[in-house]
Amino acid sequence: MADVGSSLSALVRTAARERAQAPAVVAGRERLTWAELDAQVDRAAAGYAARGLTPGERVAVQLPNGGNWLRAALGALRAGLVVVPVNTAYTDPELEHVLTDSGAALLVAADDREPLAGVPVLAGPPADDADPPEVPEDALAPALLAYTSGTTGRPRGAVLTAAAMRANQEQCLAMRPPPVRPDDRVLLVLPLFHVYGLNAGFGLVAATGACAVVVDGFDPVASLALMAREEVTAVPGAPPMYQAWLAAADAAGSDAELRRAFAAVRIASSGAAPLPEQVWTAMRERAAVTVWEGYGLTEACPVVTSTLATGRAKPNCIGGPIPGVAVQLRDTALREPVDDDVPSELAEDGPGELWVRGANLFSGYWPDGADGPDADGWLGTGDLAHADEDGDLHLVDRRSDLILVSGFNVYPAEVERVLDTHPAVAESAVIGVPDPRTGAAVRAVVALRPGRRVGLEELRAHAAASLARYKVPTSVQVLASLPHSLTGKVSRARLRELGLPAGAGEPAGDGDDR
Repeated sequence: MADVGSSLSALVRTAARERAQAPAVVAGRERLTWAELDAQVDRAAAGYAARGLTPGERVAVQLPNGGNWLRAALGALRAGLVVVPVNTAYTDPELEHVLTDSGAALLVAADDREPLAGVPVLAGPPADDADPPEVPEDALAPALLAYTSGTTGRPRGAVLTAAAMRANQEQCLAMRPPPVRPDDRVLLVLPLFHVYGLNAGFGLVAATGACAVVVDGFDPVASLALMAREEVTAVPGAPPMYQAWLAAADAAGSDAELRRAFAAVRIASSGAAPLPEQVWTAMRERAAVTVWEGYGLTEACPVVTSTLATGRAKPNCIGGPIPGVAVQLRDTALREPVDDDVPSELAEDGPGELWVRGANLFSGYWPDGADGPDADGWLGTGDLAHADEDGDLHLVDRRSDLILVSGFNVYPAEVERVLDTHPAVAESAVIGVPDPRTGAAVRAVVALRPGRRVGLEELRAHAAASLARYKVPTSVQVLASLPHSLTGKVSRARLRELGLPAGAGEPAGDGDDR
């Protein structure tokens, strides 16, 4: 389609002009063509203007996936406002931080409520029949403030411009085959308040004039039926989705519904967290679909690498950089340069920190652009990776999660993969704890399968069969469940914050916390 603007709202306008009667959104009982969605975005933009909001002001949107989310966010963008997407699971203190830090002028929520942190609340998107405001597009001005969960401390607002978001759409669409085509029906289960769902999901739909099949809450059985009914052809996903679909098939005692749901799917992808190899393999064998895994981060709008970019689908692999993005593995992940004036050397042996450069990178953190790309355009991600013999990348762990035991590197993900193979373990997480003798020690935190028990020595023996001695956990706690981020990752930072006591070597039952 002709590019007459960079922002998501401009892409909707273009799709409305070129594919007016083509389906744009299916959300529950609501079905909208591109012309209808564009008209509703105009009404929302006029509604913001009628409330006295002016270009550059921030509007927080805390709504579930659906037509209202799209109207609220796209209307704000068309009015020249900056959208602050808010996690629907946020508590009032978390929401107050985002509202205060962003200086939001309005919160659009699902229900009426009193002002919060002095910010007025509007139930649902505004609407007005007046003409929408004429606002010249500044592609380099902030379009979104995407608050990242981070690993420690409070969330920070990543400043995403329309130009950066558009660049990532173009980079993704340059892959062959492209992740979204104009004739696709794209399942949007991923939350729109997350940049993965918003830009790699709806952004690619708007850029191509495809159709978004929007789901306001993930139910594995219902979503499989929806996929079959709507003949979904593209699925941007995250590991918990594929795991839940396989579990639903297991519960049904048949893969029939799973195969029916994926019968029309030409492309399925996964990001946001590593996809377990057994899930990747099961989807290929049981659903007859290859899941193309990738890697990204909010600050990159978000896609950085994909196996789709290399054409080599592999388990436990994030592929290579997508077109227009450059990556490096630097040894600064493991040690600091001796001389600050000497450029960092590239990692040759073992993992290195993944650094990224491209037009899709953010402009730094709100409000002053702090900690953005360096003078040469490079951004350190804090993620450790290594390249295989094909040059394809494999994630190892977070730099901040690296555990140094007597000077040796322990990567939690490596230990977790071994622990997860124990028949009693449903899920595990590994964190480092201070140790007076070795500097740090490996602690395992596990959730058990129903009715199972396990003790420290049993887990240690299981780990020692596959891991060097210094990598074997020296303590263990068993929790009823592990804390997760919205994209399904186990939150090691949250586990560290809990200050769990050292585990005993005695057997522990399901839900035992010690």
